[in-house]
Amino acid sequence: MTMVRQTKQRAAVIEVLQSARSHPDAAWIHAQVRGQLPSVSLGTVYRTLDALVRDGVVVTLERAGQATRYDYKHEGDTHHHAVCRGCGAIFDVDAAVIPTLPASALPAGFQVTDVRLEFLGVCPACHAQADATTSTAG
Repeated sequence: MTMVRQTKQRAAVIEVLQSARSHPDAAWIHAQVRGQLPSVSLGTVYRTLDALVRDGVVVTLERAGQATRYDYKHEGDTHHHAVCRGCGAIFDVDAAVIPTLPASALPAGFQVTDVRLEFLGVCPACHAQADATTSTAG
């Protein structure tokens, strides 16, 4: 892991990500950081996020046709994600409740450095909306 040079912009981006209750995109992060540093540019936020991703402090959640979302890796918090195909909401899933993959399932000699697991489906709100639409259409 490389050491990211600590600037006030990086500190502000990290602070915003640490306190985020969701998995924000760069535009949302930029808007929040501008509250602290009005002159910060969107480009600076993107470069900072890229550096934090390279350093392993932040992970990206990417979906075709949607803005990349970011998740701060809190110390000791190991989780995966459930992503709604309807509304795009992202939910944390505690990694401790997911069975581990036996080493024999991996190629011989393969060294795991990180695990990212995503569950794709439909959240309760979108499921209820689909049910309501189906029942009124029939």
